[in-house]
Amino acid sequence: MDELAKTPMWSPSAERRSACNVARFLAHVANAGGPDLRDYGAAWQWSVDEPEAFWSALWDFCGVIAETRGDIALVDGDAMPGARFFPDARLNFAENLIRPGRRSVPDDSPAMIFFAEDQRTRQVSWAELEAVVSRLSQALQASGVGPGDRVAAYIPNMPEAVIGMLAASSLGAIWSSCSPDFGPRGVLDRFGQIEPKVLITVDGYFYNGKSHSTLDKLDEILAELPTVERVVVIPLVDEAPDVSGVANAATLPDFVAPFPAAALRFTPMPFNAPLYILFSSGTTGVPKCIVHGAGGTLLQHLKEHRLQSDVKPGDRVFYFTTCGWMM
Repeated sequence: MDELAKTPMWSPSAERRSACNVARFLAHVANAGGPDLRDYGAAWQWSVDEPEAFWSALWDFCGVIAETRGDIALVDGDAMPGARFFPDARLNFAENLIRPGRRSVPDDSPAMIFFAEDQRTRQVSWAELEAVVSRLSQALQASGVGPGDRVAAYIPNMPEAVIGMLAASSLGAIWSSCSPDFGPRGVLDRFGQIEPKVLITVDGYFYNGKSHSTLDKLDEILAELPTVERVVVIPLVDEAPDVSGVANAATLPDFVAPFPAAALRFTPMPFNAPLYILFSSGTTGVPKCIVHGAGGTLLQHLKEHRLQSDVKPGDRVFYFTTCGWMM
């Protein structure tokens, strides 16, 4: 048994090891005049000993798009809290995800594949994603949404959750979401703290093969969210839900109808500008707001996806959870 326990169940081939993103990153570091890192352990140690060099190398390796990076990678690195990465950088999170004109996959390839249990299926190409984000971004801007405003979403795990986040962050706005299976009190305990300007909601959702309405909860929710100036309803259960009873509401198709797809415009934001407001579970009182910055979230995702998960163009990442917590 002891010998069996020491036997690896699987090991990558030499070809796979040499083609992985970590190997490419180590070669990038060496070619840029950095240390000759032999393996993952050495790379990890370097990231701990020299975080400025590590994160700068990752920025270059991943091709981060920015108006400017600045010359300083880290200020007060020993302070916790208080350390500041790339204090002079300005970038837009959404631009780095959509990457117009710089993508390494065809425009007609899938960006998202969606299943609402066995009730709805949908595929969104990169070109379609860029177009709908452009239209929603224009509509939000016309509704007065700009840097620092909060856009809250009462939404399941569906393409419009990503589309809404990208549209809001393209403007420098802050995104927050919770799951439509939450009752009104659960929603208000979260969104009541952040004073959203726009509420994006779905008309209903599917669970265990049955549909459940969300619209019948909106009166109670909106009564305690006086900062909401516009409500956008996404059709999911019904193709054309009746939103006439919801104040200042429009369906998503009607909301974006005046705005044809155009070249996306991205608002450059400071590296630490708020991007998301997520929440703790609320098991020990009212849920606590957790703010994630644009640049730090971007670099952390790039590190996790490319180096630690070896995600490459054309790969598919399966996401199986709600948008109600910090998954």
